[in-house]
Amino acid sequence: MTDMTLAAHADHRCAECTHHAQLAELMRANAELTDLNKALRRTQEQLIQSEKLASIGQLAAGVAHEINNPVGYLFSNFSSLERYLADLFRMLAAYEAVEGELAGSPAAARLAALRREIELDYLKEDVPALMTESREGIARVRKIVQDLKDFSRVDARQEWGWADLHKGLDSTLNIVNNEIKYKADVVRSYGVLPDVQCLASELNQVFMNLLINAAQAIDKPRGTIHVRTGHEGDRVWVEVQDDGVGIAAESLSRLFDPFFTTKPVGQGTGLGLSLAYGIVQKHHGRIDVRSEPGKGSCFKVTLPVQHVAVGIA
Repeated sequence: MTDMTLAAHADHRCAECTHHAQLAELMRANAELTDLNKALRRTQEQLIQSEKLASIGQLAAGVAHEINNPVGYLFSNFSSLERYLADLFRMLAAYEAVEGELAGSPAAARLAALRREIELDYLKEDVPALMTESREGIARVRKIVQDLKDFSRVDARQEWGWADLHKGLDSTLNIVNNEIKYKADVVRSYGVLPDVQCLASELNQVFMNLLINAAQAIDKPRGTIHVRTGHEGDRVWVEVQDDGVGIAAESLSRLFDPFFTTKPVGQGTGLGLSLAYGIVQKHHGRIDVRSEPGKGSCFKVTLPVQHVAVGIA
């Protein structure tokens, strides 16, 4: 083989190597762009979901505010009504005291007939009972309204502030009560917690997702959901444990991935735990999960007591 042939062969091999290197570089860049697009889509979906939740929070706060005004009127009027009824019963007792003096007269007969017709003795017992039940009902409405306001915390603005996590948990439990009450009993085992510097409304969203997931995991007539809290050094923790179906080991590592769900088609978006994970990460905390198929799951959220902004020692 001549020197010229060898040189041409070498140039060909060099060009081929360059081509392969360029192709490999293009494939690597394409893979990076694909991963970046996936990450951007995940971030976009989480932002959309977060915006939806913020809108729901604002709506809840607005509804709570509107309901609170008529409830205030009801409480005020109800107190007046109770006083008026007490006065009417006193007057009725005075009439009954002198009723015997009319015995044998036409007036006495008319009064006796009217007493039987309106079942006066029954009314005297039932009206106070109805008033008590009504007052309890109005108090329940007021509590729900307050919990809606506490849950949304729109009036507190989206700024880091000190909050009582127990109050947030109680408000959230009241809001999701309809999701839980027919499926499980809730056992609260609260420790002593300091106030935590956080975005309270966002943490309430985390608690809501964990509680609803716990209720939906229960596949027996009635289960139990344990809500526990504790304090260790400069960190606090909240646990939500159910005795539901549990999670398979191969699914545990993907639980917080966007759009991943172990629920049947149409029953879950796969964004709840992903959003909760993002919120906890924003608080420089962590979510741990332990689970066993058939024995339920336990999610533990650990948070620092004091928020430290990025870049600040």
